Amino acid sequence: MTARIKIIIPIPMGPEGVAGRAAQLPASLVLPGFEPQFVAVAKGAALGDSAYDTLLMDFSVAQAGLDAEQAGYAAVCIDTVSDSGLAALRSRLSIPVVAPGQAAFHMACMLGKKFSVLTMWDEWFPLYEKTLTEYALWPRVASLRSIKTRPDLEELLAGKEEVVFKKLEHEAMRAIEEDGADVIVLGSTTMHQSHAYLAERLPVPVINPGQVAYKLCEMLLTLGLTHSKKAYPPPQVPNDAVYHGFAR
Repeated sequence: MTARIKIIIPIPMGPEGVAGRAAQLPASLVLPGFEPQFVAVAKGAALGDSAYDTLLMDFSVAQAGLDAEQAGYAAVCIDTVSDSGLAALRSRLSIPVVAPGQAAFHMACMLGKKFSVLTMWDEWFPLYEKTLTEYALWPRVASLRSIKTRPDLEELLAGKEEVVFKKLEHEAMRAIEEDGADVIVLGSTTMHQSHAYLAERLPVPVINPGQVAYKLCEMLLTLGLTHSKKAYPPPQVPNDAVYHGFAR
């Protein structure tokens, strides 16, 4: 029986945008018996560039994942390094719920002593500041660095490779040489197209967060593990109908 994994894209988009996000998981990475399904939220945030937009991401991602277990999904994977809706969905669901920020940052801690988050623009720094504080990982962080380039969350880096990839390489080398990073974490799943380029050119491991999060889902399901309900207790009164009512 195939284990379906629902991968929630936190930004509303059409089929072409969804396909661009799904391209981060080539068929060669998916083990037999697993089926990742990328699904965009119906409505919500635009860029995740403010406290208001991140509130919309939390709300829309949670709304998109509430019924995943009932719909027969084996796990939920959140397709944003902001880890939007992670705690809420772990509280509501018994199936594994994984997010790429938590997965990638902890993977970086296993591969090196200090990691830097390399991202598109400074406006995303608060997303990492929030999660790194929550996960108590600041002692392992060398730096947060960006190339100060406004992201396109649907077309991603397509057509911009020649300019953007070199900017990312330059900033990553500064993180390594000036900040002491021995691992680089891409700051967004939307940056996945740059991973192969950077991995070939940088002298340290480069973590592609969406891939790490998805493979963690496969591993948890293979081992029969999921999050602790002592850590993420379920609501005594779920009120899912009320939540969906707000989301309409």
